[in-house]
Amino acid sequence: MRMKFLSSICLFVLAFAFISCGDQKRSVDDASILTPSSSGRPYEIMVVAEDSIWDGYVGRALDDVLNTPLKGLPQEESLFHVSHIVPEHYDRVTNLFRNIIVIDIGELYTKASFKIVRNLHAAPQMIMTIQGPSVLDVSVFITENTKFITDFFGNEEINRTVRALNKRHNIEFSKKVQDMFGCDMYIPVDINKMKIGDNFIWASNDALTGIQNIVIYSYPYVSEKVFTKHAYVALRDSFMKVNIPGGQPNQYMATDYEHVDVKNMKIQDSFVQEARGLWQMENDGMGGPFVAHSVVDTVNNRVVVVEGFVYAPEKMKRSMVRRLEASLYTLKLPSGKDAEKKEDKK
Repeated sequence: MRMKFLSSICLFVLAFAFISCGDQKRSVDDASILTPSSSGRPYEIMVVAEDSIWDGYVGRALDDVLNTPLKGLPQEESLFHVSHIVPEHYDRVTNLFRNIIVIDIGELYTKASFKIVRNLHAAPQMIMTIQGPSVLDVSVFITENTKFITDFFGNEEINRTVRALNKRHNIEFSKKVQDMFGCDMYIPVDINKMKIGDNFIWASNDALTGIQNIVIYSYPYVSEKVFTKHAYVALRDSFMKVNIPGGQPNQYMATDYEHVDVKNMKIQDSFVQEARGLWQMENDGMGGPFVAHSVVDTVNNRVVVVEGFVYAPEKMKRSMVRRLEASLYTLKLPSGKDAEKKEDKK
């Protein structure tokens, strides 16, 4: 079993036939040079509350919210890693944590509410205080605002990664995306191997463990019917079968239809379909999670798809998927003015 597993990995990597890409120099952070760097890792949240509060209704309500599973992973992993300290230990060291939730219950409050402060003690940092007059008020308020809390910290982490990518990213990949698709997109510098196909780019970090990948492709926009789950999976499979083969002729990437969730949303006034789910290598034992955005390019009457997928059977995958997901948000489609400029040059 072990030899077969290792052989599958080797065949998958060999099938990629990578070429190297470039890097971009590091730039300074937006924060003041006097502001210390925050501690903690992405998607970690420290809760400041008395033990009696944390062990009671409020703590259980907040723990349930923050430990909501992230969709589209092969094993259940929570949205955030949560730690807890009492207020007496909230000092000049612990207040440097990147994501902090403070629970403040007292009679001076007439109703439960949020108070949010950015970069108070460190950068990047977000401190959310959940305050209210009683344990019952605060616990109910937390449960009622589950989506706001998870989206707030999740979006903040995405935005932090996007800001970092704006400053430092793989330049060669960005140039190739601009040349082939007329779009801008930024990916991490360590994802520095590329394979170019017909209307398709596959980039990877080509790592020994924790393989992280980005792909981009496009197809003509025919009607809104392309944004059904069935159409998305069929189109994805058609591109992946051709462009991401395994080590044998009958091996290729496919989508696990039963474990795909799609939803529609808007990003910068553009319609986007988000898909999360699992991929698998047909006739092989490989597989893993993916997240994708399908965006309507009204200028060119097409749909541009950007996707991140992970192969890491030996590791937890939430942080890797989230890291790739941030790259999807850097996609910028050509505007009408951009199209006019290109026509003028011809």
